[in-house]
Amino acid sequence: MNEQLKTFVQVAESGSFSKAAEQLFISSTAVMKQMNLLERQTGTPLFNRTNHGVKLTEAGAAFIKDAEFMLQYYQESLIRMRQAAQANRHIVRVGTSMLNSCKVLIDLWNGISDLSPQIGISIVHFEDDAHTLPTTYRTIGQSFDIMVGPFLADRWKDYYRVLELGSYRFCFAVSRQHRLASQKTLSVTDLYGERLVVVNGGNCSVIHDIRDFLIKNHPQIRIKEVPRLYDLDGFNRCEESNTVMLTLEAWADIHPSLVTIPSDLDFAVPYGLLYSLHPSEVVNQFIEIIKEMNASK
Repeated sequence: MNEQLKTFVQVAESGSFSKAAEQLFISSTAVMKQMNLLERQTGTPLFNRTNHGVKLTEAGAAFIKDAEFMLQYYQESLIRMRQAAQANRHIVRVGTSMLNSCKVLIDLWNGISDLSPQIGISIVHFEDDAHTLPTTYRTIGQSFDIMVGPFLADRWKDYYRVLELGSYRFCFAVSRQHRLASQKTLSVTDLYGERLVVVNGGNCSVIHDIRDFLIKNHPQIRIKEVPRLYDLDGFNRCEESNTVMLTLEAWADIHPSLVTIPSDLDFAVPYGLLYSLHPSEVVNQFIEIIKEMNASK
């Protein structure tokens, strides 16, 4: 009925079915069908049809103001309904950056968001800066409620909770000009004589294990330890110095001048959600929904 009222008002204003159709972006036939149906439903002719257009009958003229009022009331009703829905809607703030992209969470949430329409997501960007990231880890729950990424910051794990979603394998990144850049996979022995940059400012136990494994079993590789967190500057330095860098499969497209090559290292690091030690009720509810969804995959 709402569409018929809208068309009725437009025909009355235009004085023509074809002109009304142009304004409504529908065909003239569709306009005529809607008006014929409206007249059948009201039980009275609303237009006098002539070769020069259409004019309202007395009944149509009496009905037009009511039709305009009903359309206005309908629009106002929609606004009130949406405002009421928004008032009961809760927002979870999700932090995102190039190295800690929230895409995996958004993809997961898009598949189940219809089950929890009262919860929405707001994306909050933060920078991958090795100097400011420690503060970011320690203050999860302030600027944003949740961040998504690999669990590489054991140093600050007392500041947040985690929900594991999966794991990433370790790879090697090299400049496109490097002698190993054309390799499809890299064995550890391929790195003999090379300098390998191992970034571990987060004091990650898995990276410690990789370093110890390489030092003990493959002393032919020169290990350069970097006591800082992964950030974009680290990838830039890897490209500029033409060294090999220990990295993750999730970061394969981070730097356009680097090639990320799968390795035979039998190590992986978990990834998932990092959230406050004292989350709000809404965040708790959100986490439980994600937890159930991930468990059923």
